[in-house]
Amino acid sequence: MAEEYTTGEEAAAKKAARSFKKYSYRGVELDELLDLSNEAFIELVHARARRRFQRGLKSKPMRLIKKLRAAKKEAPPNGKPATVKTHLRDMIIVPEMIGSVVGVYNGKSFTTVEVKPEMTGHYLGEFSITYKPVGHGRGANMANSRFVPLK
Repeated sequence: MAEEYTTGEEAAAKKAARSFKKYSYRGVELDELLDLSNEAFIELVHARARRRFQRGLKSKPMRLIKKLRAAKKEAPPNGKPATVKTHLRDMIIVPEMIGSVVGVYNGKSFTTVEVKPEMTGHYLGEFSITYKPVGHGRGANMANSRFVPLK
């Protein structure tokens, strides 16, 4: 049974003492994840990503990673780096990209995506929607509707 607090001070102290859940990717904490070599990270990801990395990173993904490194290096301390635009929706997010800002092309414009640790192992395209979601049920008022029903 939970203990009842008689004073607000004890309750506030208990609330302040709560620790946040540390992020971990497949059992590896964030600090260790950032220090992992590429080979060790490849063993953690899903099979499709593992296959892609084993076949080698081509010049376009490597160019994107180099641009992200340069943007991070030029950024002020504790500031966001400049946005790096890309069409590479199929790029797998690696721990090195955490903290970067990427403009992902969705077919019409570039959607700004700030890479967070939870995005590790996902594709950039998953965070840039390519269509406008349909709003069903709008325009139920027939008086100002563009479509006139056939009689």
